[in-house]
Amino acid sequence: QVQLVESGGGLVQAGGSLRLSCAASGSPFSALAMGWFRQCPGKQRELVANITSGGITNYADSVSGRFTISRDTAKNTVLLQMNSLKPEDTAVYYCNAVLRPHYYSDPRGYWGQGTQVTVSS
Repeated sequence: QVQLVESGGGLVQAGGSLRLSCAASGSPFSALAMGWFRQCPGKQRELVANITSGGITNYADSVSGRFTISRDTAKNTVLLQMNSLKPEDTAVYYCNAVLRPHYYSDPRGYWGQGTQVTVSS
């Protein structure tokens, strides 16, 4: 069974850095786009950054220049390096990926379980 397994996150002071990692377990046939979303209490989930299988990246304006997304296509993993963190970056961060579980499968979306990032002022 294909799942997204996240690691990283935690508590950091403003101006600090954290790195999030997400791996697609269960040996999916292929991963198309992979990325990260975040959600604050009472707010909608929003895109933070994503990256295509060809390496094209997209960032939310609020994190552009501070966060960097990268992926290891062979290992079906995606990383999010977060620098110069601000209190407003505090949220639950969710990994998202469009995967083909098997060679005969249509692509479908998957979500990780979420990891808390807290930035103190």
